[in-house]
Amino acid sequence: MYIYRRSQLKNLYQSIRESSNPQKAHAEREVFMALVGEPEQPSPDIYIPQEWSDAAESIAYDSVTSPPPIAFICGAKNSGKTTFSRHLLNILLNRYKKVAYLDTDVGQSEFTTPGFLSLTVVDKLTPDLTIPCLKTPERSFFFGDTSSKRDPKGYLTYISALYDYYRKEYCTVNNKEKTTKSELPLVVNTPGWVKGVGYEILVDMLKYVAPTHVVKINISTKNKNLPGGAFWLDDHAEEMANLIEINAARQDSYNRSVLIQKDAHLMRDLRIMAYFRQCFASNLNISTIKELANALASQPPYEVPISSIKIRHLYSQVPNAEIFYSLNATIVGLAVGSEESESLPWCVGLGIVRGIDTFKGVIYVITPVPPSTLEKVDLFLQGFIQIPTSLLQVQGCVSPYMSTNVFSTS
Repeated sequence: MYIYRRSQLKNLYQSIRESSNPQKAHAEREVFMALVGEPEQPSPDIYIPQEWSDAAESIAYDSVTSPPPIAFICGAKNSGKTTFSRHLLNILLNRYKKVAYLDTDVGQSEFTTPGFLSLTVVDKLTPDLTIPCLKTPERSFFFGDTSSKRDPKGYLTYISALYDYYRKEYCTVNNKEKTTKSELPLVVNTPGWVKGVGYEILVDMLKYVAPTHVVKINISTKNKNLPGGAFWLDDHAEEMANLIEINAARQDSYNRSVLIQKDAHLMRDLRIMAYFRQCFASNLNISTIKELANALASQPPYEVPISSIKIRHLYSQVPNAEIFYSLNATIVGLAVGSEESESLPWCVGLGIVRGIDTFKGVIYVITPVPPSTLEKVDLFLQGFIQIPTSLLQVQGCVSPYMSTNVFSTS
């Protein structure tokens, strides 16, 4: 079983670019196996400070009565929010059978591919706190970008809808039937954009969610941290949440936070590749990125009737005559129109538009989404999530997703 840290993945990926062919093949295989593998043993070198453990234990066990805790994790970039969130999940799972996880980081999402806002119900411990894994969310929205900067209002609308869904499904007492639905604790992980508009978004999120616990992680560079105290409350408001301030885990001999410089673009590409690896059986021999690229290029696509779906461009306006040209050879969010509002369609996954035949009225799509779910999809969402370059490098084919014998404008 392959278990790698992010830094190791980056080094291996770099060796793919620089090494001779035998070394390149070995490095490529190691990166890919680390990407799709599910570690069974805990990380041997992960460090959880005592104050982190104390904070997680207090959230999980100080509240001995219902309702379960709602923990909101925030802090600057690379302060350890995700690692703490994973640790907290494990601690909560020691007390509760299931824990809900609201992921608001569209750039470095926890259980989904980039560009998603999601609510996931977790029922298993995470053995290795340093390696993310893909899970099928309970509900998700396709934001279509890796930052909330492009549409802060829409971003907050999606988060509010996900939180409302959590409240409805896991916190509501049904007075008519006199039964209470399973109440689950909630962990809310947030992005590291905590200045300017990012700070305003964070404050709005805190006010809407109204968590029972707020964990604020500080780094040694004080001017990058969030303000002290309950910064999200107005002067006249009463502090209802239990505020817990902890320090970043990684520190050097001078007690300074050591920020891990992650290759964000690389990690996003790896996560997209891991997602589309699900198109194939786990026992199928696909052990390198090149093999995945070739497998996807030869994978028979689903045929989706053009008449059965709508196409929505999230951040651009495309003339009707150019819609199919802009859609071809791209990644799209596969969404199901919401009965409550067309502006809030749930997204069930991603697809690669393999080709379009307007004469036959068919869009060819490659996706791991099962056919029974794909039949419900009535909306394609196009944002700025792109096919990783390495998946386009198929032997003997300049671009496997722009085949002229498939795309037709006649």
